[in-house]
Amino acid sequence: MTSQWNFGRLTRSVAVVACVATLTACGPGAFQAPPPLESYTAEEIYKRAEFELAQNQPDEAARFFGEVERLYPYSDWAKRALIMQAFAYHKDTDYDNSRTTAQRFIDFYPADEDAAYAQYLLALSYYDQIDEVGRDQGLTFQALQALRTVIERYPDSEYARSSILKFDLAFDHLAAKEMEIGRYYLKRGHYAAAINRFRVVVEDFQTTSHTAEALHRLVEAYLSLGVTNEAQSAGAILGYNFQSTEWYQDSFALLTGQGLTLEPAGDNWLSAIYRQVLQGKWL
Repeated sequence: MTSQWNFGRLTRSVAVVACVATLTACGPGAFQAPPPLESYTAEEIYKRAEFELAQNQPDEAARFFGEVERLYPYSDWAKRALIMQAFAYHKDTDYDNSRTTAQRFIDFYPADEDAAYAQYLLALSYYDQIDEVGRDQGLTFQALQALRTVIERYPDSEYARSSILKFDLAFDHLAAKEMEIGRYYLKRGHYAAAINRFRVVVEDFQTTSHTAEALHRLVEAYLSLGVTNEAQSAGAILGYNFQSTEWYQDSFALLTGQGLTLEPAGDNWLSAIYRQVLQGKWL
């Protein structure tokens, strides 16, 4: 966002803030009802919203930012208030309204310099709800899509850099979900179902931190089924890319304990991946 919206300056105009914050016109010893909001300028209402943000009242801030747009819909203050309302909603963890408001800003002002921030806020409205691996991962997919939009549409913005980091973390989160389910099946002896989950990690999430463990779990599952070719091939990939990990050491012990080598064997999906590794086509 532009530097003029630095929240460290929210109380820079004490006189205006005090006037709007109290919304009163009291005389000595007498109470008078505050003037209607319509009697204030767009700037005064906007500064009241900033004041509420500074007081950690984002719900009230969002309301006042909304009043700026309602009362002065075609002003420059209304445009500022719209993006700030999206921020206030997000700060209040009202993610649905934050997302809706951010999308309105993008729709109304697609070429504005703060459109990138609006798109970033929209992505955050999904990303900041990703908390537990065990929950449904629909929000993670939506976060990935929204973050990709920031990266592709605004590649030179400061928000693109942050989005890349969050994209990688969200991607890793999806792999963690597959691993959790795979371990569940493996522990209960449902080896085919476990293999399917670990295969997804190896094929679709190979750049995440879970690949080495997924390969080791494949060794475990295939050996439990007596399918040695695939187990050896998984071990070979571990030895080629992840030899310094504990997962390689565990797979080495399992395979050599049964008189098997960590070399690709047979014609299967893991041996095909191993050949791609040697050709430098697989990370």
